[in-house]
Formats: sequence, C-alpha cells, structure tokens
Amino acid sequence: MISTALQTALADIVGRDQLLVDAADCWTYGYDNSRRHTAPDAVVFPHSHAHVLRIVQLCNQQRVPMVARGLGSGTVGAAVPLHGGVVLAMERMARIVNIDPANRACVVEPGVTNQNVQDALAPRGFFWPPDPTSAAYCTIGGNLAFNSAGPRAIKYGTPRENTLGLRAVTGDGREIRTGVYTTKGVVGYDLTRLIIGSEGTLAIITEATLKLTPLPQSKRTFQAAYSDMRNAAAAVSRLMAQPVTPYVLEFIDGNAIEMIRKYSTASLPKGAGAMLIFEIDGLEDGMHAAIALLSEAARGNGLVELKVAQSQQEIDALWATRKALSPALRNIAPKKINEDVVVPVARMPDLIEGLDRLAQQFEIKIINFGHAGNGNIHVNLLVDPDDPGQLKRAEHCLDKVFSLVLELHGTLSGEHGVGIEKREFIGRELDATTLAVMKQIKSVFDPLGLLNPDKIFPLGHG
Repeated sequence: MISTALQTALADIVGRDQLLVDAADCWTYGYDNSRRHTAPDAVVFPHSHAHVLRIVQLCNQQRVPMVARGLGSGTVGAAVPLHGGVVLAMERMARIVNIDPANRACVVEPGVTNQNVQDALAPRGFFWPPDPTSAAYCTIGGNLAFNSAGPRAIKYGTPRENTLGLRAVTGDGREIRTGVYTTKGVVGYDLTRLIIGSEGTLAIITEATLKLTPLPQSKRTFQAAYSDMRNAAAAVSRLMAQPVTPYVLEFIDGNAIEMIRKYSTASLPKGAGAMLIFEIDGLEDGMHAAIALLSEAARGNGLVELKVAQSQQEIDALWATRKALSPALRNIAPKKINEDVVVPVARMPDLIEGLDRLAQQFEIKIINFGHAGNGNIHVNLLVDPDDPGQLKRAEHCLDKVFSLVLELHGTLSGEHGVGIEKREFIGRELDATTLAVMKQIKSVFDPLGLLNPDKIFPLGHG
C-alpha cells in the first residue's frame, strides 16, 4: 500500500483524473497475456516525458517499485507488478510526433499502437518493418521493450535494426537520449540497442525515432507443401540462400496440418506433412524473374504442391490455411501454453522431431508453427493449466523443451522475452559471469532495483 502523501504527489504531477488508487480500478493493470496477476497499489497515466521523469524521481525518493506498461499483450509476465507499487500506464502517451519522409524517420511516443503507426506512414509511401501478429493492439513501446519483430524480420530486421534513437528515463530518474537521427553513427556506446529488448528493467522509453522503409511496389505469395518437416526445412535453407530474400517465410508442422484438417474447412493437399507460406516484394518489373528463382528453390525432395497466387482472392485462399490455425487452437485449448524459441534453420527438423518425442513421453499434444526463415518457432502445448495433473506434466515437458533447444544451439526466446516465465531457465543459456555483468549494468541504470524488479534474472542471482 502506498502512502497518502505519495498519492497526493502523483496526483499533483498528472492530475487526479489520471491516477487510480482504488483496488477495483487498479486490478485490470495487474496482468498481461501470461495470465499472471499481481495488483498494483496505484496506476498513473503520464502524458509526457516530463510526467514520467517526475514520477520516477518521486518513486525513487519513496523507495516504491515501478512497472511501465503498454497494453498488456506480452506473454511472459514482464508487465506484471510483482511487488505492487506504481504502474506507469503509457497508453495515453500515444502521439505520432513527427513523420519525416525526406529523412526516412518518424518520431513517436511509446503508447501508440504499431498499426496506427503503419496507417499513418502508408499514405506517405513508407512502413516500419516490425509487424507482430498483435500489431492492432500492441504498442511501439512494447515492441521495443521485447524487440518484438514478427514475420518481416527475415528481410527487414527487428526493432533494434529499425530504431535510430530513444528518449528515456532511467530507473533512478535521469533523462537520457540515445542513438542518432541519421542512419549511421558510432559516437559512444550503443545504448539504444541495449535498452531495446531489456523489458523495461533499465529505463522507461518516452520517445522513439523509428527508421522507415519505402513500401514495395509489388508483392507475390507462395504456398509450398512438403511430405515432412525435414524436406520443408531443406527448402527453407534453399530459399534463404537466393539473391531474392522473402520478406515473409512461415511454416506449420504436420501436427498443425492434422488439426486444421479436423477443425476447419481450409483446403490442404493430400500427403502434406509440413507447409511453407512465403512472400516476396519489390519492383513489379522484377517479379517474373524473382518468382522463377524462388519457385525453383522451393522445388526439391518431398515437394507435394507449389502454388503462386495470381490475385487477391488467391492470396487470401493461400493464407486461409495459416489463419485457420489460431481459431482451431482456441477451440481445442483456449488456455494453451505458448513458447517461442529459435534454432538454426537447418536444425528445425531435429527440434520438431524432438518435440514429437516429448509429446508422446508426457502425453501432451504439441503444435508448432512460426517464422521459418529465422528458425523462430512457436511451440504450443495444448494443455489445460486448470488441470493440476496436466500442468505438472507440462512443466516437466517445458523443461525438456528448453534443454532440447539449447542442445541444438538455439535460444530460449525469439521475440516474447523472458519476464517471469523464463527467468529461472536463462542460467542454462547464459553463464554466471555474463549474468553478473548484466546485473551490474542493471545497477547502473537502476541502483535501487525499483524498475520492474524480479524480471529476467533468476531469483536470488547475484
């Protein structure tokens, strides 16, 4: 419980109508899409950088923990205020400050949604490459906090490659600017890339300068079905070795295909044990050659069917298979456990085969799909967390999943982050010395440990 004096001071900063202290009002701001929940003592809605600066300084004076929150679409519990305290709800800092087409830059506040930014840029002929599936309701601040990229990352990169600079407030209440307004710059340490992906544990972003990319003139969509995942992965390696890089390259495994057959009306070729959906973009004049090049790369052992869409109706039909997956998953397991891991592309078949073995061992259905071009796989355990027996088996299964990923030289998270859900596992991926250095960096930005405490690092570490 925060003091009455702190409540008064917060109200003085933002206004009484921008502060919640009633337990019922604060309840909603205690969770994210991980389904974990801890209620904050207060929720404050800053409207400016100056508000954030004063709130952070005040909380440091009072030794009150703070958590910055976008719209709560994260899946690892990083926005859950484990120790109560103050949630800074950034959703009302949602301005697009400036769009500068001549310099391919755009300055935004953290609370604006990804989709709103894309909609504002499109009439000017540009886009911001990161495109998480949740673009309609995730914020730019959240994208930056988790380095969330989406399928276009294989060609255009992640937020780290598409952000020029930041304005932020450190955990101890100092205002900083990082990065540049140019596409090149090497003055000092790269604090921009350090803060991006730090899950709000180092600083609160109050403004971001985004690097824009011109919209392509033309696009084409392909769907390729293979007899099994090993042949599909070989095709991915061939596709990614071409001088024309797909900007989207998605896959679904045999278990997902089986489920789609059972729970949807989407058309699927017989004998398909894995499927790739990929798209290319560029100049219309170059499309014919690009289509021929990638079609040839897609052909190989195990190819069951290859389609190239010729109209918007055909594009929609090719994507119907992938779009049928999420409703089918919700139908079977509305509280499924969703993990995102990454392995080298050539090791994807080993991971899928290993996951099939674990599914049999623990009697859990596992469905896999994701971004094939960079080996980012979403592993879905179709369990009911409200069933203690299933949940226990799932916990043991996840332990084995993470061990398998690391054995294959992978990483435990591609874009969802660590938060609470994976913090006890990261010691398997990062050695003790590396973790200690990270903790030292955390202490420089946030010496009192008040900013998003007990996230990322294993409890009791260091």
